[in-house]
Amino acid sequence: MRSQQLKELSPLERMIQQQVVERGIRDERVLDALRHVPRELFFPEESRKSAFADRASPIGHGQTISQPYMVALMTHKLDVREGQKVLEIGTGSGYQTAVLAQLVASGQVYTVERVKPLLDAAFERVLSLGYRNAHFRFGDGTVGWPEAAPFDRILITAGAPQVPHDLLLSHLKDGGLAILPVGPHEEQMLIEVRREKDQLRTTDLGCPCRFVKLVGREGWDKTEE
Repeated sequence: MRSQQLKELSPLERMIQQQVVERGIRDERVLDALRHVPRELFFPEESRKSAFADRASPIGHGQTISQPYMVALMTHKLDVREGQKVLEIGTGSGYQTAVLAQLVASGQVYTVERVKPLLDAAFERVLSLGYRNAHFRFGDGTVGWPEAAPFDRILITAGAPQVPHDLLLSHLKDGGLAILPVGPHEEQMLIEVRREKDQLRTTDLGCPCRFVKLVGREGWDKTEE
């Protein structure tokens, strides 16, 4: 898109065009979900000017909101469909939660966060936007949400030291799909995991990334934070 045309766009639309579409993500359902969710509302008031920047941003308590491209890429790879049931591990600001809730529409999103102040703020934001299909839980995300399992899709938005096999085998439907970052503290790789009966088939998506650590029973030990 030419620079003059970009200048005439809203900050949100410019973010979508420059950071998402121009990097190859043209999934209209994902783009529409990004348009529907006001990203700036998921930032602390004093840092909302950074809402559309091409980077992850701090949201307090040592946590971050992912850069727009990473949200779009993970959502696209997750291939969420209307009516599905999705588990999100790592609520954070609630931005990704709202994007998922927009996409599943008549479906349901279950999201788990271990930092209580973040969970409470995310709950308020998502509800204020009218999403009644999102459910929130405080606790260890790697334990999942057993009463609501199985899920069509699982999205993990924190870096795991290895694939959390117990979580995925106990929570994914046969044929279900998970997207998550796996690797050491300094840099992870984005991977896709698909359940086929009692097996997990893993595909490296070829995208280096760096997320905050997944802390919990199947993640990093809390003392390593």
